[in-house]
Amino acid sequence: MKSSAKLNKRVTADWILSRGVEEIIEKDHLEKALNGPKKLRVKLGIDPTSPDLHLGHAVVLRKLRQFQDLGHKAVLIIGDFTGKVGDPTDQNKERPQLTDAEIKKNMKKYLEQAGKIIDVRKTEIRHNSEWLGKKVETLLDLSRAGTIQQVLQRQDFRKRIDEGKNITLLETFYPLLQGFDSVNIKADIELGGQDQLLNLLMGRQVQRYFGMKEQDILTVPLIEGTDGKDKMSKSKNNYIAINDSPKDMFGKIMSIKDNLIVRYFILLTDYSEEEIKKIEADIKAPSINPMEVKIILAKEIVSIFHNEDKAEKARIEFVKVFRDKERPSEIEELSLNEKDRTLADLLVEANLAKSKSDAKRLIAQGGVSINGARMSDPGQEIKLHKDGFILQVGKRSFLKIKAK
Repeated sequence: MKSSAKLNKRVTADWILSRGVEEIIEKDHLEKALNGPKKLRVKLGIDPTSPDLHLGHAVVLRKLRQFQDLGHKAVLIIGDFTGKVGDPTDQNKERPQLTDAEIKKNMKKYLEQAGKIIDVRKTEIRHNSEWLGKKVETLLDLSRAGTIQQVLQRQDFRKRIDEGKNITLLETFYPLLQGFDSVNIKADIELGGQDQLLNLLMGRQVQRYFGMKEQDILTVPLIEGTDGKDKMSKSKNNYIAINDSPKDMFGKIMSIKDNLIVRYFILLTDYSEEEIKKIEADIKAPSINPMEVKIILAKEIVSIFHNEDKAEKARIEFVKVFRDKERPSEIEELSLNEKDRTLADLLVEANLAKSKSDAKRLIAQGGVSINGARMSDPGQEIKLHKDGFILQVGKRSFLKIKAK
């Protein structure tokens, strides 16, 4: 599989250990290993529970790529076995079990998107069904490497117990199964989000149980989503997808809170420390509008996941629509049956509102217009015609509505 990611010549051992890092376990050991002659085996495990990646996933994938840029071996563990168990981290209920077909489909899309960040051709890709799908004896032996007390220390499990919700025995096995991955690929270091720390620590314990040298651990921060509060997540609808179009990605980045600008530069770009310090100073300067700095950020991130030409076109389009208040150069068309419907019904039918109540809220807030005229009555009858009209919802959504 061809990778579109580019080598970052700025990466050093110090960069890996300090840039976008939340916690390192055995830092002194890892620092010596990074500066030593041995090429490390760097593990990142992923369960293909969804086909779509977002910028939150990109943070840890970028860290894996940094190890690749220094010549170390990236080992990507595809959890085709553990994906059927389900990672209980941050879950307040049992995850639905995936089928083999779903896992295979998700994994194909995952690798296509991950290839925008890591060099897939130089990545060792393994499926943990290789070693976890073989023998019941393996699982029985593995169960001796952990204790019930350790399992019940997990905050997500304690919360579910307090709420009277079920925890399956299978879920309690998840950290052990993930730890056994480290045994089988002889991991020197494992990467993960900070919310994965307990699972990563279990990897060290399982390696120790099997008489192996324990892996070092490096965790990365959890990046906040567009709402500026919660971690980026599809369930929170505050995510920016890696597969978003240049225009949508640019617009979503422009919607983040100003206090996240520097954090996004640190976690999602290769800007140097000096460049980021200048950005921090610019944001604080009364003569500079933070929006101008955010435009630089949006263009940089879109360039990473698409290319510079598409990023520049997205920038021009954004300035045209949002700063200069003009219509987009290209507006998607939607043809509907030539029947009368209310404005609220039209918004729902055009997928510009989730429900009639959502449509009424958007209209009441003054966020809906037709051909530039603001609409105020959700019950107004809307007539469709062949020439069509421009329906705008909010600042970013435009549709040309025509009769079939």
